[in-house]
Amino acid sequence: MTLRVRMIAEFIGTFWLVLGGCGSAVLAMHYPDIGIGLLGVSAAFGLTVLTMAYAIGHISGCHLNPAVSVGLASGGRFAWNEVLPYVIAQVLGAIAAAALLYLIASGKSGFDLMSGLGSNGYAEHSPGRYSLGAGFVTEVTMTFMFLMIILGATDSRAPAGFAPVAIGLGLTLIHLVSIPVTGTSVNPARSTGPALIVGGWALQQLWLFWVAPLIGAVLAGWVYRWSGQAAPQTA
Repeated sequence: MTLRVRMIAEFIGTFWLVLGGCGSAVLAMHYPDIGIGLLGVSAAFGLTVLTMAYAIGHISGCHLNPAVSVGLASGGRFAWNEVLPYVIAQVLGAIAAAALLYLIASGKSGFDLMSGLGSNGYAEHSPGRYSLGAGFVTEVTMTFMFLMIILGATDSRAPAGFAPVAIGLGLTLIHLVSIPVTGTSVNPARSTGPALIVGGWALQQLWLFWVAPLIGAVLAGWVYRWSGQAAPQTA
């Protein structure tokens, strides 16, 4: 596949992730009085990745996330010179989805954009009022584990055909744990889309959701690469 085609796939896939994941949080989490809740939002994010992995995995690898692209490159599984084009496509897809979500959500009487549109945050903007330090540690750790799951599930030695399931369930579990802390990013593009629409506090806190996931992703790439080299050879 040409780079242009793969970028289009990444745009569409990230669009779906943000629309499906953030859309579930904004439109369905509390609807009408008892909505899908934390469990439902967590499942929605996992399902977006699961469905897109089968839809575009054979086209672009279905990264949908700058941290995934960087982590795979760090682990020697993706070309560094293609990271930036992938990131651009992912961020643009996230922005388009956030804009569409705003268009839909603003059609409800009483909608308040400052509620976040699914933006990630810390301190007073953390769902559970967790500190910057707690948010940083959570995002680094969860992204590290997400990349370890991705690198392991897509390894040539792993059972074929099951990677999307493991990755989708992994993202679901990550959200179940960390939504109360930061709203769960582990994906700079997913955080950027809503933050650009909301502005204000969401943009001011956006730096964390680039820095922490990228650190976790690079560490996972290094660790998985080292563990693969250090693993004993079997006959």
